[in-house]
Amino acid sequence: MLELQDAMNSKVNADWREQGFEWYRAIWTESAELMEHYGWKWWKKQQPDTEQVKLELVDIWHFGLSILLLSGSASDSLAEKIINCFNKNHQDIDFKKDIEGFTLQTLKTEGFDCEGFARLLQGIGMSFDELYVQYVGKNVLNFFRQDFGYQDGTYRKQWQGREDNEHLVELVASLDQQSSSFKDDLYLALKDRYTALSAS
Repeated sequence: MLELQDAMNSKVNADWREQGFEWYRAIWTESAELMEHYGWKWWKKQQPDTEQVKLELVDIWHFGLSILLLSGSASDSLAEKIINCFNKNHQDIDFKKDIEGFTLQTLKTEGFDCEGFARLLQGIGMSFDELYVQYVGKNVLNFFRQDFGYQDGTYRKQWQGREDNEHLVELVASLDQQSSSFKDDLYLALKDRYTALSAS
């Protein structure tokens, strides 16, 4: 995932490491969106939209990986750090309070609270394997968007009245997620569907 994130960031801007992008700002903004999907309004009935919460966590993970990559540490030591964050069994989970704690830490350090993030995953019942599959899917979609004109405005996010994220979910479910070619298979499936729908 670290390699995929580096490749995605480089696709958007070859000198991304020198640009001083405020990755932490993207994290706290996504955290606010996550809270909206989880629900916090006491004056109306709300049920957590777990799938949307998980998607927001995947978006946060993109930015967190970017911050980790900027640390200058070797990929092996970053991977070990990540594994250590996820190997902890967190107690006294309170998802709304945990979002606030994670966001506060983000704002204070302008960094990425890996342990706080792992706690959020545990609190919503999302495994590391599920994070991996969803991350790879979103990473591939981001590459696909760039290749098909996202930056110049020619890419269409709506295909046959549905957002590309919806097509992504269907295609991920239809493929062998354990395959070593999963990433490439997914890209080709997106391309086939997008070009077929564009042609019709």
